[in-house]
This record gives sequence, C-alpha cells and structure tokens, in this order.
Amino acid sequence: MRVNPVEILNNAFRGALIALAELVPGVSGGTIALVVGVYERAIAAGDDILAACKALFTDRKEAATRFRSLDWALLVPLVGAMAVTILLMAGVMSSFVENQPEISRGLFLGMVAASILVPLRMVDSADARRKRGAAIVAFAIAAVLTFIATGTSSATQSDPALPVYFFAAMFAVCALVLPGVSGSFLLLALGLYQPVLNAVHERDLTVMGVFFLGAVTGIALFIKLLNYLLTQHRTLTLITMSGLLLGSLRALWPWQNDSADLLAAHGNVLAVVGCAILGALIVLGLVWMETFTARKAQSSI
Repeated sequence: MRVNPVEILNNAFRGALIALAELVPGVSGGTIALVVGVYERAIAAGDDILAACKALFTDRKEAATRFRSLDWALLVPLVGAMAVTILLMAGVMSSFVENQPEISRGLFLGMVAASILVPLRMVDSADARRKRGAAIVAFAIAAVLTFIATGTSSATQSDPALPVYFFAAMFAVCALVLPGVSGSFLLLALGLYQPVLNAVHERDLTVMGVFFLGAVTGIALFIKLLNYLLTQHRTLTLITMSGLLLGSLRALWPWQNDSADLLAAHGNVLAVVGCAILGALIVLGLVWMETFTARKAQSSI
C-alpha cells in the first residue's frame, strides 16, 4: 500500500483535535471526528480490529489477512497523535480544574448544556412523533436518574480503587462512538476526571494500564451494542442520551462543596456565567461546523 505523507499528517492532526476534545468535559471526541470527516471510517476500522482479534482464536491465517488489510494509514497517525496529545495536555487540564474549580465547571456546564442539542438533532422528527409517549418517558427517566446519581458521585474521589478506574474506563470509552457524549464528562460526573488526568501526567503506569484494559473491555463489550441500539432503536436511544446529558448538568453546577452539595451562587458570578456562555458558544460553533461540513459533502456528490 502506498503511503501518502499528506494523509498521514492530516490524520495525525485530526487525532490531536479529537484528543483535545476528549480532555474537555462537554466536548465530544465523536463530534470532532464527525467535523473532521473521519467518524465513519474510524468506526469501521474499530469493527475491523475487533474482527481481526476474534479471528486470532479461530483462524490465524484469516487473522493475519485481516490485520494486513486494516486501515493503518488512519489508525497509526490518529491513535498515535491522540496518545501524545493526552500525555502532553493532561497536566494542564488537571491544574485548570484543581485551581479554578468554579470557572472550569462553569465552562464545562455551558458546553454540556449546548451538547444536549447534538443527539436531538440526529433524531428523525417523523419517527419521534410516532414514538412521542415512549420518548418523553425515556427522556424524563434518564434525566431524573442521572440527576440523582451525580448528586452522590460527582465529588472528586481522593484515592479510587483500581477496579473503579477499570469500570469507569469501560463506560467512558463508549463516548468515542457517540457524538455529543463526552468521555471526560462521564469521568467528571463519577469524580474520576482529576485522578485520571493526574495519573497520566505523573505517568502512573499501574492506573494507566488498568484504565487502558477497562477501555479495551468497554470497546469489546459495548461497541456492538451501541451500534445496534443506534441502528435498531435510534430515536429512543438518542432521546435517552439527551436526557442523560440534561440530568448530568447537576454535576457541573459551579458552586458546590467537597460532598457535591449544591450551594447558592457567590463570588465572581459574572466570570462564571461568562465562561458558561463561552462554553456553549464553542459547542454550538462545532455543531455549525459539523452541519456545514455535512452539507458541503452532500453538495459535492
């Protein structure tokens, strides 16, 4: 296969952008992948990797053939750039969250609030009308349950056990498949965002290894299920996703104590509100870019 240096560099740049998005709670790496035009190609490559790994246990020759045919021109620069970006920027993000808790939560609150629109925009309006009752129930249940859950888990955990990292990674990695859902936000809601970033920044190989194994397990177990739900039950899945995002805003209320109890607004309220507006504008700008990119691609067909 002939290597195109320009394509390699472009894919590395795309990987860096996706990684930056995944480091910021409220910005979805899946959304960025859509904007830069590699979402479907990356999902297909992920499915191909899973198929090749399964073939290792049944037919070694078929597995070798599958591995050779993988989209390496995409996978190597994309994943490599993502890894390097996360290693370089984890400490910066951890410091920001630790030293500016109200400002950072305000910024992330605006991002997540705007992100609720992303899955809703992907819903087929005619199908949503036919399933209006079930959709309303699914949205409400998802929002209420998530609101309650984040009320007990959003405070930062000081010394999480290794199994906690493992299972958190299983769920957080699913955000790579779902545009509009942020893996970093899921970690933030679980109180694990800062511990994970600190582990990466300090090169804690034990935590990083457990987290990686959890992510791989999550991909193996959930990717097919998520793709099935989005294919066979797309409307209800997307609306439920929006409900989850709405309920999870509780975890990002800027003013809360170490036990995640909500407090009244105080201090530099204008700065926090300004950051929330800025966060919303960033996500809305990405949504506009995604729409523009999709329309441009359709017009060129």
